[in-house]
Order: sequence, then C-alpha cells, then structure tokens
Amino acid sequence: DRRPTPRHGSPHATGEAAMIHAVVLAAGRSQRMGTPKLLLTLGGQPIIARIVDQLQKCPLDGVWVVVGHDGEGIRRALAGRIVRFVTNPDPQGDMLSSVRCGVRALPDPWDAVLIVPADHPTLSAVGVLSVIRAFAAGRCGMAVPTYRGRRGHPLLAARRYREEMLERHEATGLRGLLQAHPTEIVEVEVDDPGVLEDMDLPEDYARICRRFPGPST
Repeated sequence: DRRPTPRHGSPHATGEAAMIHAVVLAAGRSQRMGTPKLLLTLGGQPIIARIVDQLQKCPLDGVWVVVGHDGEGIRRALAGRIVRFVTNPDPQGDMLSSVRCGVRALPDPWDAVLIVPADHPTLSAVGVLSVIRAFAAGRCGMAVPTYRGRRGHPLLAARRYREEMLERHEATGLRGLLQAHPTEIVEVEVDDPGVLEDMDLPEDYARICRRFPGPST
C-alpha cells in the first residue's frame, strides 16, 4: 500500500495535487440479482476486479473496498491488487453505512474521497479522471459526472464534508448531501454512459454482457 506523506494547507492554495482516496462500496447483499453480483464476470474478469482496475489507472492515493456478506469472495477476486479492505459490520446496512465505514477508515491527511458504487460495472477510468480533474481545478467542494445531462457516479467530495457524511442525512444518504450544498457542486459532462449504468437484476447483467467480449457467468 502507498503511504501518504503528510502535507499542510489546502492543495488548491498551495498548488499541490489533491490527496484523494477512493472508497468502493462492495457490501451490498445482491438480493435482486439472486447471486453475488460483484463476483459475476464481465469480459472475462469479476466485476469488482474490473472496477478496481479502472480506478487504479487514476491518480489516487489509495483504494479502499468496503465489504460485507460476500467479503471473502471479493477478497479473493482482488488478490494481487493494491487495495485495503474495510468490513461493514452491519449485514443489513444500507449504502450510507458503507460510505461511513470507508470514510472513517481513511488515514490522515486526505483532501477528498471518491465514492464508487461497485455495481456500476461499465464505469471507465476516463469518466473518473474527468471528475478528479474538475475537483483539482479548485472550483468546487464536490464534483459529480453527468451523461447527457443526468447525474451519475462516482461522487467526489472534499474532506470538509466528512462530519456531515458521518452524522447527517440518515434518510436521504448522499443525495441529501448534494441537496444541502447545491452551489458547491460542479457537474462534469462525460462521454461515458457507465456513470449511469448500474446492475441490479439478471436482465441488467445480460444486457451489459452483450457489449463485452469474453466469457461471462
């Protein structure tokens, strides 16, 4: 694992690159899929591995994977990759509970967190890089990708929202965070439909598989 070097002051004020960690939300129960969806293959590799591989093409200071019910399988699927794991202790926990587990685990110092739902299997490094660059330009507290005008994932949020993510928006989750700070968000239009395309149902998986060569399960 890469260990961050302590820095002082705002990265935007000093001209330094922002220290950004990704938190990958991989603790879902896959109830509607009927099988651990992140362990299904796409283009010959497990979906969780595909997501992490895309993130590791980006300038990130760490990738943290929040696991739950399927934790052992996800650890095996990511064997050999430089990631850290965080276990969500609540097997019935929602997405916000996993966000909180990941954010609490981040080591100081850090400037921003990239929150990545792992059930967006076609997400590409190109879209993620666009969001990181928008944040690095220093014009926003949060950056969110859009495709054809619709907001998607991942969300990049500055450290100043840490306590709010940990303590508020129980009913609304990350949507509540965005609604609370509408003037602090930069929307980044990307040529990547993967920022919108989640995968919950067998039909979703079948549709996505048709676009990717290689064996699928």
